[in-house]
Amino acid sequence: MSAYIRSLSMKMDGSGDGPSIGRNGGTSLKVDSSVSSPLQIFVQAKKSINDIFSEIEDYINETCTFVQVIPRDYPILTVEEVEEVSNHAGKVKGIREVLARDHMKVVFFGRTSNGKSTVINAMLHDKILPSGIGHTTSCFLQVEGTENAGEEPYLTTPNIEGKQNVKSVGQLAHALCNEKLTESELVRIYWPREKCPLLRDDVVFVDSPGIDVSPNLDEWIDKHCLDADVFVLVANAESTLMIAEKNFFHKVSTRLSKPNIFILNNRWDASASEPDFLEQVRAQHQERTSDFLVKELKVNTKDQVMERIFFVSAKEALNARLQEAKGLPAQSGALAEGFSARYFEFQDFERKFEECISKSAVKTKFEQHSHRGKFIGAETRQVLEKIQSTSTGLRQDKILCRKELWDKIDFTDKQLQVLTHEMKLKIRHIVEDVEGKISKALSEEIRRLGVLVDEFTAPFHSDQLVLNVYKKQLHGHVEAGLGSNLRARLSTALALNIENSQQEMTERMSSLLPAEKKMVQLLPRREPFEVLYRLNCDNLCSDFKENIGFRFSFGITALINRCMGKQSSSCSIPFFGSRSGTAPHGTTGTPMTPQPEDEMDWSIMSRVAIASVTSQGTMGGLIVAGMLLKTVGWRVIALSGMIYGTLYLYERLTWTNNAKEREFKRQYVDHATRKLRLIVDLTSANCSHQVQQELSSTFARLCHLVDSSASDMEMEMKSLEAEIQKLDEIAASSKVLKNKAYYLMNELELFDSAFLKK
Repeated sequence: MSAYIRSLSMKMDGSGDGPSIGRNGGTSLKVDSSVSSPLQIFVQAKKSINDIFSEIEDYINETCTFVQVIPRDYPILTVEEVEEVSNHAGKVKGIREVLARDHMKVVFFGRTSNGKSTVINAMLHDKILPSGIGHTTSCFLQVEGTENAGEEPYLTTPNIEGKQNVKSVGQLAHALCNEKLTESELVRIYWPREKCPLLRDDVVFVDSPGIDVSPNLDEWIDKHCLDADVFVLVANAESTLMIAEKNFFHKVSTRLSKPNIFILNNRWDASASEPDFLEQVRAQHQERTSDFLVKELKVNTKDQVMERIFFVSAKEALNARLQEAKGLPAQSGALAEGFSARYFEFQDFERKFEECISKSAVKTKFEQHSHRGKFIGAETRQVLEKIQSTSTGLRQDKILCRKELWDKIDFTDKQLQVLTHEMKLKIRHIVEDVEGKISKALSEEIRRLGVLVDEFTAPFHSDQLVLNVYKKQLHGHVEAGLGSNLRARLSTALALNIENSQQEMTERMSSLLPAEKKMVQLLPRREPFEVLYRLNCDNLCSDFKENIGFRFSFGITALINRCMGKQSSSCSIPFFGSRSGTAPHGTTGTPMTPQPEDEMDWSIMSRVAIASVTSQGTMGGLIVAGMLLKTVGWRVIALSGMIYGTLYLYERLTWTNNAKEREFKRQYVDHATRKLRLIVDLTSANCSHQVQQELSSTFARLCHLVDSSASDMEMEMKSLEAEIQKLDEIAASSKVLKNKAYYLMNELELFDSAFLKK
């Protein structure tokens, strides 16, 4: 919609001709007193008001388009108000159609053969309508100008479509014709405008049948008189004003408020034969017609009535104008005495008639339209004022909402940063605390590993296949027992600590969420969090190799190992380690644990020493035995041998399956303890990582909700921006249209001042 406000100025012409209406483009409209005919005022007024209503029509159509595009979800206009503006478009279109057809209409009435048609012909300067003695005109005849210049005359009838030859009017409208129309029907005669000044100035003449030949006067008035600007009563000067004529105009005055009536006393040329009584007869006619207009109809005052009564001879005036059209003097031919005075009075009637019909037509045709235009403009302006005020108020509300939303987004962002920093510190503190607790608890459980292993009661057998199954079951028992003990000691406290931390996160983050997301999306966990203690004893102790063969406690290898401070029998000399002759077995394919370098060195030395002693054969043994026998005696040696043999026999007899199991478990505990101590830090780190993942995932989910809420607020912010822009456009457009309504109403006011109030 183009935003423009037409400039409006009103100034008085220095000559006192009337107001001037300024318009864009430099054109102006004013009542010009120098025009050749008062009828031009009507032409000017008609053009002016048509231009104004053309602008009003464009304005209303523009307003209709504007109100139609206003979103219905905005509480700006009701459906009734939109329909009201749309209805204005139809009203303005109807007014424009009426204005395009509006013209100055004069209707001639009188008794039969009073010369109505002759008067019209004289005013049109041509014999257009049929005339003659007796009842001539049988229906209503309307004479108006053709639409286009240079167009041939034609006529139209209600029963026949299309144009007809104008010469047929003598048959259609003549009372003596057999194929005449009914008296209430209308024949339209279109005469070239350039042939008659009155037609050129938008005057329409309506001739009627005699009012004394039909009782359907009410129908006549309804069909042909309600839009008339001037009524001309053509009376017969040779008689007086009749009751039929008076009754007809009494009916007209009841339908129309103060109709403009001229009374023509036609055939006044007959008074030339009685010059002695001319003035008395004239005064008598004037008195009776004046009383009829002033006292009975009350349409004129005494000062005005003398300008509404004329004494003429229409036939003389028509003949004179036909002579003038031929280039001859108007007085040529046989004329009665006093022709010049009668002809001058006929011309005076025409001047008064033109002034009256112009003023009357402007008022009757355009005053109501001007009022309706102002009313439509005022109602449309009120709607636009409501649109402007409502949209401005909504815009302010939206701006306030946008500010609140922006503050909320900024607050959410800052709070999220603060909470993220605080939660990271809290999660790190919890993780460190969990790691320490698990490390401490696992170390304590490792120290109590012997008790846990002793609780294992599966059947034990030294057979290697059975022993492998036994070890596998023992691995599971140890892992399950350690896990169960750790859960019993830590899980409840850890779960409570994590739940409290998650609850704190949820409460603090929920303050950043809208109510609907608090209710729907912050759902509790279905199952409590539980730390998984993955020790994996199968892999951890897969390199364990048991040694449950019989070993005499006071054997040479045992004594050497004790002297060398050995704690493990894995470095024993094989052929001294097993009295049963079985070698130690382990898990197939499991790599041996590497021994320290110093232990390997001592093992080599001991083996070399023993080998050196035992490799000398029988001679060496005899030498040693001899030396001992000589030194301590044979009794001591025998006693020592008995004690040594008794000890050996005791240990050998007590080396049962249970002893083997105890030895196996002891070796297993030692081995598992060493291995488990190596993974204390790893296990505690793994468990703390689980806690960290749980807390971090909870916090990440809450952060995602907050981010989603922030994204929703940003989308809402964009929506508010678009709504504010739309409301800005609505307010600006309504303001322009409202100002244009003021402008158009001012133009109508200037039109009233120029043409209606003057």
